[in-house]
This record gives sequence, C-alpha cells and structure tokens, in this order.
Amino acid sequence: MASILVFIVLCSCCSIAHGSDEQSFIVVPTSSFEPESACSRASVNQERSNGAVSMPLVHRYGPCAPWQPTDDKPSLTETLHRNRARWSYIMSMNNTRHGEKAVLMPTHLGNYVDSLEYIVTVGYGTPAVEQVVLLDTGSSLSWVQCKPCNPGACSPQKDPLFDPSRSSTYKPVPCNSDVCRRLAAGSLGSGGCVNGNQCKFAILYADGSITGGVLSSEKLTLTSTRTVNNFLFGCGHDSRSSEKYDGLLGFGRSSLSLVSQTAHTEGRVFSYCLPGVNSRSGFLTLGVPMNHDPAFVFTPMGTNPFEASRYVVSLTGNSVGGRPLDIKPSAFAGGMIIDSGRVVTGLPSTAYNALKSAVRQAMAAYPLLPNGPLETCYNLTGYRSVAVPKVSLVFGGGATINLDVPNGILVEGCLAFEMSGPDASVAVLGNVNQRNFEVLFDVEHARVGFRANAC
Repeated sequence: MASILVFIVLCSCCSIAHGSDEQSFIVVPTSSFEPESACSRASVNQERSNGAVSMPLVHRYGPCAPWQPTDDKPSLTETLHRNRARWSYIMSMNNTRHGEKAVLMPTHLGNYVDSLEYIVTVGYGTPAVEQVVLLDTGSSLSWVQCKPCNPGACSPQKDPLFDPSRSSTYKPVPCNSDVCRRLAAGSLGSGGCVNGNQCKFAILYADGSITGGVLSSEKLTLTSTRTVNNFLFGCGHDSRSSEKYDGLLGFGRSSLSLVSQTAHTEGRVFSYCLPGVNSRSGFLTLGVPMNHDPAFVFTPMGTNPFEASRYVVSLTGNSVGGRPLDIKPSAFAGGMIIDSGRVVTGLPSTAYNALKSAVRQAMAAYPLLPNGPLETCYNLTGYRSVAVPKVSLVFGGGATINLDVPNGILVEGCLAFEMSGPDASVAVLGNVNQRNFEVLFDVEHARVGFRANAC
C-alpha cells in the first residue's frame, strides 16, 4: 500500500486555489485516509431496522475480519487488475448470444469472484456451523465448500469444511425437481442431473476460480433469532479459488439468490452499508421496513437485458465542488450497474474526462503522482491535511448523493474513478463511492435508496 504522509494546508492557500465557496470543499487530515490497526466497533446508525435481520459486514483484509490480518493483502494495483478483469467479463456478457448451452457456463451465477472484498458470517446446518462468506450483488447462487473434498480439489479456508453428514436438515436437491430442470436448461446457470440421483451445479468464474458440487437444501442461520429453512445453495466439492473465505452469499435478482428465497418473509428488500475504512464494520440487512427514514433518496431500479440478475440505475449527471459538469445526457444512455465487488467507479469517456479534469483543477495545489495505479493519484508526502472537493452523483428521478469525503472519493490518494468505455456504454458504481451510505435495494418496488452517514 502506498503510504500517505502529512502536511499543513493554510486557509489562505485554500481560498486562493479553490475560490470562495467553502461549502464545496472539505479540509481533512491525511490520516483519515488510513485505517486503524485495530478493529473499531463504532456505533451503527440503524434506527429503522426494527423487524429486520442485520449482520455485521466487514472487509476481508481489515482488522475486523474473523482472522488475523496478514501481509497477503493485495496492492491497489493488483486489486484494480482483478476489478478490470471482472468488468471485462461483465461487458463480454453484453455481447454473449442467448440460448447457447455450454458446460460450466456461469450465466447469472458468478463472475470475477476474487475481486470481492466484503464478508459476513452465517451458519449452515443443524447444529449451525459458522461459515465466512463473500457478499456479491452480482451473483445469485450461494455456496460453501463441503466434505468430502479430494486433496487439492478445495481451497484452504479459515473454518473446517462444511460436513453435510453432520447436519440433520441437509438434503440434496433431487434430479426430478423443477429447479434442477431449470438449471439443466440454462435458465438459472449450469448443471443438472448426474447419475440419475443428484442435481449438480457448476460455476466457472472469469478469474479462473471453479466451484462445482451438489445443489442442496439446508437450514441457513443469519442471526440467533432468524433462520431460513430449506435454503437452496451449492455444496461445493471442487472449489479452487482464493483463501480467506468459506463461500459466497448471492444477492442477485434471480430466483436462487438469498433475497429471492426470503421474499415471502423479508419482502425482497435488503440493504448494506460499507464502512469508510477497513478498520470499522458496516452492516448487511434483510427485510428493511417500508416506512423508510426520510433521509433516503430514491431512484428507479432498471434492468440489464444481458444480465438480468444485476441491479441497474440511471445516472444522469455529476458535479465537482458544487458545480454541475456539462455532460450530454446521451453519454449516460447505457445505465449504471451497482456492484459491491468492484472497487472504483467506471464512467463513460465524456463523463469520466469531465470529472477527472474538474477534480484535477480543484486539487491543483497538490502534485500528481507519476505512474500511479489510477490516472489521477496525488503525492501527499509531507502534507498534513488536504482540501478535497465535494463530488455528487445525480440519478434518475433527481436523487442526488454527495460522496463521503475523503474515503468515498479517494482511495490511497487516487481519484476512485476510471473510464468504463465509450459514451453510452454501461457504467458501474464501485464500492469506494458507496462507502458510508446505506444502499437499499427495494426489488419489490423497483427502486434503489441511498442514506448518508449510516456506518
């Protein structure tokens, strides 16, 4: 990780560099960019969560993770490489012809799994066995690694492999079931009947990770007071991927996702809050009540015809330092995917270049770092504080959010945006820009909400 040292910014310097609109800039200490070495269990602003089920959500490489942090945290450059591969996969799906069958085709089931960064702890089976799983809004089928697993066939993980033979509520999904037939037909992914008695599933992720095994039913424990009976998941007997997690929890829009399987009790509504720094915990909530906090702003939820399991909104504009950028609406015609697994936000070329230029102008007092992991990275060595311009995103219906300063705008001293493609291509809202917002997915009413300062 690139280190960020400190300095003093004089108020007179700020007024000269940034003009008189003090409300458009926030001066923050550079120390606020860095997480603490120990986990901080800060209070979480969840006044509306009565009746909902909520779980702590933490960064898999931060000190709040259920394992001791090690030196294997990927660099920002490596993380961005994984994210760009994830994005290339998403874009390639837009060009995939439908109706084709292929063994291990990952349709609606997964993409670039090792780019995922946030984890929750749930329980599988009776008695419940804790499993640490990745949160993914772009996948639908949840899975964990299971016994038996041949040597080398499963990845190292913190917890023991889930042993279905020790659970009184485990059942493999039969071949003649409707869900297995749909899996075999490709409408839910890849898999189907094997040897006439078990329904198999298979996922080939774009990063080379593989997960395959038996489609199964089990009791899922979310909290001490909330469980999900007959939860459909993948019991993986061949799962070659990265360590530091035991499986994945899918929150996509298909019928196999957790949010769909709990629709009868939780109303197809969920939310999460990603903490501003890795040393704090956020939350993941199912069943958010409909009497929403008035602090939420809502925008309509659309669909992507090429990947129907994803959550799509319409971005209509943005501003820097309180000034709207002059961008033609046609630049945003491709819509924007909300992705918990991508770090930085990708914008179409005109929108990205306008935002980059405005931020560089606003932060002209600070030297650019040559050959940084992103196009706009600052050398803040010797600086004690930094004046960061406010950045706002405007969505369909007029919903406007002011990104958290500084950790929703800068990541390791770099502007957390990059180009996603030409104008009218699909944009993506990365997890850095979502930090400290409660992002609420109200699938039932086809809308997405944002509430600032939630964690």
